[in-house]
Amino acid sequence: MRFVAVVVAGVLGGVVVPAGPVRAAQCLGPGQVVAGVPAELKAYAPSRLAGLATGAGVRVAVIDSGVDARNPQLKGQVLAGRDLLHNAADGRRDCVGHGTAVAGIIAGLPDARSGVQGLAPGATIIPVRVSEDTDLDGRSPGGGRQSSAAAFAQAITWAAGTARADVINISLVMPSEDTQVRAAIAEAVEGGVVVVAAAGNGGATGGVAFPAGYPGVIGVGAVTGDGTIADYSQPGPHVDIAAFGDGVTVLAPLRGHRPVQGTSFAAPFVSATVALLRERFPRESASQLTQRLLRSADPAPGGIRSSQYGAGVLNPYRALTEEAGPVAAGVSRVSAAPVAAAGGGEWARAGVFAAGGAGLAVLAGLVAAVVARGRRRGWQAAHGHDQMPG
Repeated sequence: MRFVAVVVAGVLGGVVVPAGPVRAAQCLGPGQVVAGVPAELKAYAPSRLAGLATGAGVRVAVIDSGVDARNPQLKGQVLAGRDLLHNAADGRRDCVGHGTAVAGIIAGLPDARSGVQGLAPGATIIPVRVSEDTDLDGRSPGGGRQSSAAAFAQAITWAAGTARADVINISLVMPSEDTQVRAAIAEAVEGGVVVVAAAGNGGATGGVAFPAGYPGVIGVGAVTGDGTIADYSQPGPHVDIAAFGDGVTVLAPLRGHRPVQGTSFAAPFVSATVALLRERFPRESASQLTQRLLRSADPAPGGIRSSQYGAGVLNPYRALTEEAGPVAAGVSRVSAAPVAAAGGGEWARAGVFAAGGAGLAVLAGLVAAVVARGRRRGWQAAHGHDQMPG
């Protein structure tokens, strides 16, 4: 049976509301250890990449639901970060497991018992917690605690400034713009931070998603195991590149692994690759690294650039080893002209979709218990296609 679970953050009148205690029974439990090498890691081959770079010395901020650093494969990988749900100086708590999954894709350590690991195990994760919620079937009833638009913007500013992040991963999606978030993104990009964001799971009718749609942000779509675009991956001019996001095996809270799907989990493969590029080419600017990433993508249907695949499908090894050719016209939407802005009130009404919560396997009864206690709020995961086999 498949259950849909999404991580959500919402708008509470512009105020970060401290969360009360969360019972352990409502949180995602540990997963089972997967002994084999998942298909996506057979393709990306992190052991092969390790001879070129591991992401050592690179700081990657994960703006998400927090990160559970108790998973042995994240031991020593996760700094304290920030928890903007509780206005606390420690983001190493993750009730729903979404941020833990993202962090593991980026910097999960190798394990002798398993073939699951991150692409950049030398990188350091900075968790910035802005969401704690679950959702069934994309209806977003909002059972957990959420942050405001202002707090989301604060998370980006803090990560780029105080936390000195080199890369920011945002596996969250807003269906419309917010001026505060837009300004925070612009400041981070201007400061030389590479910002990577999920393209959303709204499918063909989803439209432009934010913050992936902001200038300077690398928007990431999801492909299936055969390299074709997933039906839920949200196409549009905000998509710059695609990566594996379907049937991905990720780290679970406490220990073990879980299968997931969604653009939330495609984005961190790109963030991890950027971390590898940061280490391997330390003299290159954020813009140069972005161009290297896009120009090394494997060709995909739709020509030099398409609304589904962007510049193509991520190829970390090529990004690290090939001297990229000239930039083809239209490849780099990352530096494109700004999309017309919408006001913060529109953001608050429409909400923010946690792009890929696809697959955080929460037992249906437990999810229902969380959902039943919540109120409908703003942040939502991307339209019900973030799934995980139960």
